Amino acid sequence: MHDCVMFFFSYFGSHIDSMELKNDTRISEFLLLGFSEEPELEPFLFGLFLSMYLITVCGNLLLILAVSSDSHLHTPMYFFLSNLSFVDICFTSTTMPKMLVNIQTQRKVITYDSCITQMYFFILFASLDNFLLTVMAYDRFVAICHPLHYTVIMNPRLCGLLVLMSWIMSVLNSLLQSLMVLRLSFCTEVEIPHFFCELNQMIQLACSDTFLNNMVIYFSAMLLAGAPLAGVLYSYSKIVSSICGISSSQGKHKAFSTCASHLSVVSLFYSTSLGVYLSSAAPQSSHTSVVASVMYTVVTPMLNPFIYSLRNRDIKGALSEFFRGATKGHFSTGNCACRLNA
Repeated sequence: MHDCVMFFFSYFGSHIDSMELKNDTRISEFLLLGFSEEPELEPFLFGLFLSMYLITVCGNLLLILAVSSDSHLHTPMYFFLSNLSFVDICFTSTTMPKMLVNIQTQRKVITYDSCITQMYFFILFASLDNFLLTVMAYDRFVAICHPLHYTVIMNPRLCGLLVLMSWIMSVLNSLLQSLMVLRLSFCTEVEIPHFFCELNQMIQLACSDTFLNNMVIYFSAMLLAGAPLAGVLYSYSKIVSSICGISSSQGKHKAFSTCASHLSVVSLFYSTSLGVYLSSAAPQSSHTSVVASVMYTVVTPMLNPFIYSLRNRDIKGALSEFFRGATKGHFSTGNCACRLNA
């Protein structure tokens, strides 16, 4: 898929008409400035981000394995959660491997095609995160506000359709934003003050007119970020209203515990997203924007598995069963080998 997207962008980019400018130049590569210009910090940064990346991948992968291996977790909530974990792995893998290679090799160059491809997948998985969190909020709304009709409403067909629509809208949005960047002309300024090819940074480097790009970004942000956020806020307003109507304190605690983890992840996602937006909008704030982006692209996907598993007995039980089964399988294989040797 990665090779197909790169071929598409290469082919489309070679046939797209750029705006005529006096200093128009075909840029073949960019420089990702990253975090620090001090070489003595590079080993520390490499170890730190490598550890965070491995924790993110392993944590989300374990969550997917736990859900798939336990039949009791084959419910809409955990179906959406496993999809979110998969997207988080892809989201982090879009930027982290390239950043780690750049730190290790001291080479900050990224080709034009690779930059567009990285930007495409980054927007794709960021949008998917947003849509899946909205779908999960709707799932919790139905579970708490309409518990008797939950299994009828959240049937497998609807769950699959919601995930499919999330993918379609994310792909179309990402494709649109990437094609809009392909129409831009870049001059002599090829340094990106970031650790990946971020959309706003790319537009700021362009020496052609970016008015249409900015309009498309603002429109898509209002439509594809504002609408899901409104849906999340509406769902939780109804959830809070329903919880307040429960008479027993035990019932209130049980109802709140079913959506506490998701509420924590939603708060973390939107707060870090807002931090990235505010830091990028402020003047002379490239370093602040980079730090905010780390929280958004690395820390949030890393924390999600811990948030969902620490206070969730079902996930804990599924992980215990998974490791217990893996241990038994290892010992039984070892015993068979011993008998064969004997």
